[in-house]
Amino acid sequence: MPSSARRSDLVLVILWMTGALLSFSAMAVSVRALSGTLKIMEILAIRNSGGLAILLLLGAFNPAVMHTLSMRRMPLHVVRSTVHFGAQFLWATSVTLLPLATVFALEFTAPAHAVVLSAAFLGERLTPGRIGVVIFGLLGVLVILRPGLESFRPAALLVLGAAVGFAIQLTQTKALTTTETPFTIVFWMNLVQLPLALLGSDPRSYLALGAADLLPIGAIALSGLSSHFCVAQAFRHGDASLVVPMDFMRVPLIAVVGWWLYGERLDAYVFLGAGLIVFDILWNLHTEAAQTSRITK
Repeated sequence: MPSSARRSDLVLVILWMTGALLSFSAMAVSVRALSGTLKIMEILAIRNSGGLAILLLLGAFNPAVMHTLSMRRMPLHVVRSTVHFGAQFLWATSVTLLPLATVFALEFTAPAHAVVLSAAFLGERLTPGRIGVVIFGLLGVLVILRPGLESFRPAALLVLGAAVGFAIQLTQTKALTTTETPFTIVFWMNLVQLPLALLGSDPRSYLALGAADLLPIGAIALSGLSSHFCVAQAFRHGDASLVVPMDFMRVPLIAVVGWWLYGERLDAYVFLGAGLIVFDILWNLHTEAAQTSRITK
């Protein structure tokens, strides 16, 4: 590939990942902003209804995408969406209880869980690099949480539970992508999750919202879709070895946001633990790429 094309792809990866980082941060801040008025279920109802409205609007302007919708794997869509909803509930709850940087750092344990689940349910091989992801993931968690010390927060277990849920839905997403389009997966996800959120919602609660809440409402409705879309676009223009390190930037970014907006302390252990987790993810990506290169030669 010519160097000019590589530079163009790098610029596109940076731009798309910047959009993803801003989306992740906007979602966390929006949950915090709305949690004083609404319950978590009611916030998730806004996320799902907003996402569904945006997807239907896209379908109205581009009817071809609506024709890709299929119900042939509906049972897996329902299971995946339900698991993801539970993980989102735990994640959103943890955002209201923990420093934002801690929440984002512990999210990076999801790949370690995904490795184990992919081996168990998809029959994928456990290579030394993938086993390393699990080990370093556990070490990173121990550094961040420091169990037994005063800094340990039981609420962090919510994030770890969410990470397991995200890993399960990642594994199921991988299975779905063999036959389903991204639009189909995200559409059914929002359609399945919306009734679940509404079951735990009180419509009267929305009457307490004011003009100041319009910005976080719009942000949470849009960021739920834009984060996934931006990451997917980044992967289209760059390898995982380029995208993943940029994804790690959401930890220092959200740490600065938490410090600026909420006076949260910048915890060196969070950065160290997240660094251990991401280091091994990168190591695994490198070994996987090297093995693929040897096979294709």
